[in-house]
Amino acid sequence: MGKVLIIGAGGVGTVVAHKMVGLPEVFSEIMLASRTKSKCDAIAEKIGGNRIQTAQVDADSVPQLVELIRSFQPDLVVNVALPYQDLTIMDACLETGVSYLDTANYEPKEEAKFEYKWQWAYHDRFKEAGLTAILGCGFDPGVTSIFTAYAAKHVFDEVQYLDIVDCNAGDHGKAFATNFNPEINIREVTQKGKYWENDDWVLTEPHEIHKPLNYPNIGPKESYLIYHEELESLVKNFPTIKRARFWMTFGQEYLTHLRVIQNIGMAGIEPIMYEGKEIVPIQFLKAVLPDPGDLGENYHGETSIGCRIRGLKDGKEHTYYIYNNCSHEEAYKETGMQAVSYTTGVPAMIGAMMFMQEKWKKPGVNNVEQFDPDPFMEELNKHGLPWHELHNVDLEL
Repeated sequence: MGKVLIIGAGGVGTVVAHKMVGLPEVFSEIMLASRTKSKCDAIAEKIGGNRIQTAQVDADSVPQLVELIRSFQPDLVVNVALPYQDLTIMDACLETGVSYLDTANYEPKEEAKFEYKWQWAYHDRFKEAGLTAILGCGFDPGVTSIFTAYAAKHVFDEVQYLDIVDCNAGDHGKAFATNFNPEINIREVTQKGKYWENDDWVLTEPHEIHKPLNYPNIGPKESYLIYHEELESLVKNFPTIKRARFWMTFGQEYLTHLRVIQNIGMAGIEPIMYEGKEIVPIQFLKAVLPDPGDLGENYHGETSIGCRIRGLKDGKEHTYYIYNNCSHEEAYKETGMQAVSYTTGVPAMIGAMMFMQEKWKKPGVNNVEQFDPDPFMEELNKHGLPWHELHNVDLEL
């Protein structure tokens, strides 16, 4: 049992708070903080039960974060704010002697570049302070990395080929919308593709490589090779991997909108002058697009995310597909959020539970696959994200 501070009041923060409230035996006190306190207040009121305290904090400001952490004195900070803010929150945790968990790796605001090197550089400082930092505890990264660790522990003697597949077959009824923060989402999916093969990274043009893949209970969907951050940590922590790739589905209408946004400069991250004021095009775009937190009510269909793995078992080749399907409608009924927020928020809550129960405590900075996957996997089945396994099947990849 312990106190937890959640930073970030978007869709994921809402799910994390909702799930934690139902576990008073694990989370004795909960505080939800963000730049806009009224968002936190609205979430706390909607969840009810007077279990959630709220606060205002600018997560770009280490002094503000330190003041809040010292005031509330949590055992763990759960960061579901923006990836740009990871390092300031980690700095504040070090200064106050509090452990840390996040769902997405740091990227500099001025450059769309997803790398763990900035956060890994904190390892010695967290270790010397006796503090645990758990990186990438959403679904992807997060559950997909834990699926890989589980497969390496229980299914294979040697994991050799890894394909992470992410399908959102839902329909929100909007002409164009992103399922999480538009600024982060668009930066992520418009960067060059990258995958690991033969001990090196192979670069591709955005969406250059694609093929139809069949997803359980959904059917065939065109899937595009993109770069995703968990590949970097997985090939480091499982050096037997010969090739690691990440695939995500996109509809043609979505890709057409994306091309137009890029072609007219609205995906730009460099400031421009407009009527005497400096604005960043992608931040302006975020302001006019639908709020991802408001998509849930009319969202239908489901997500399907998993790992397709090939490797050796008892000297023979073995194939393995482990996945979760999550219904947008069911996620909304439970938390008021769509499945993309749900599949990120539930694992963050479980990771925090693992820390509170001292099942995941390791001084230093560690990615989720560096912890024991078994207790986490057990909790997934209990908290709305059941997983399924298929052995010796055609992986299509």
